[in-house]
Amino acid sequence: MAAQKINEAHEHIAKAEKCLKTSLTKWKPDFDSAASEYAKAAVCFKNAKQYDQAKDAYLKEAEYHTENKTAIEQAGMMMKEQKKMPEAIQYIEKACMMYMENGTPDTAAMALDRAGKLIEPINLEKAVDLYQKAAGVFENEDRLRQAVELLGKASRLLVRLKRLDDAAVALQKEKNMYKEIENFPMCFKKTTAQVLVHLHRGDFVAADKCVRESYSLPGYSGSEDCVAMETLLQGYDEQDEDQVYRVCNSPLLKYMDNDYAKLAISLKVPGGGGKKKKAAAAPQGGAGGAPSAAKDEEDDEYEGGLC
Repeated sequence: MAAQKINEAHEHIAKAEKCLKTSLTKWKPDFDSAASEYAKAAVCFKNAKQYDQAKDAYLKEAEYHTENKTAIEQAGMMMKEQKKMPEAIQYIEKACMMYMENGTPDTAAMALDRAGKLIEPINLEKAVDLYQKAAGVFENEDRLRQAVELLGKASRLLVRLKRLDDAAVALQKEKNMYKEIENFPMCFKKTTAQVLVHLHRGDFVAADKCVRESYSLPGYSGSEDCVAMETLLQGYDEQDEDQVYRVCNSPLLKYMDNDYAKLAISLKVPGGGGKKKKAAAAPQGGAGGAPSAAKDEEDDEYEGGLC
């Protein structure tokens, strides 16, 4: 089966090369037909799992059919099949630039998002870059809901990378965008994430400012999120370990996105010795018997040097 597909691919390449030849009666190469034959060859090579040859055929297709930018992205996908991720991302980014030049920014943003997902398991820094680029494209197109979703991915990865200064900036941008589209409940959640990030940065003033600024959001003052943050900041300021522990291990914080939940359960009060008191062992809200996945996976990931 594979051998048959490889033979078919070579037949298509021969036809493509014939389309490109000129003669006394044929003055111009037939680029469209050549591109079509290279596309067919690429599919045959792909089905035969000859990914290097499939990549070359896709690049030839792109060369002779300049309107078809997806061929370069497909070349990147062939590199992905061979676990050559840097090369794969390089081709996909090149395709995205061509999508932009060709007036299809949405396609470019979606390709950047796909590239981010591909590279995330092996290179978080590059994934952040790709998600932020994709968000920027959507933002320029006034598609804020898509943009803010991608910004959220970037913010979470920045926390995972312990780039907390950058995470604080990214979260503020997220919050502003949610405010613009009037998704106020998400603004509340982003305020909580901001407070956790700032406290791990050791910046109580910035954390307090985030809460105070959020009082202007409809429904924030007196909300569950607001009360939790006021209680947390009070406990942190008064070095009350019990109070901080109760808030950070409450369901409201423990069941946030995993990267923020890890910040919550690892938050320590300055000067408190870094130990939770026995009296605070049962979180409020009845969630004491269900330790979060964040705690199970990485209870002390952020301990030491972050606050």
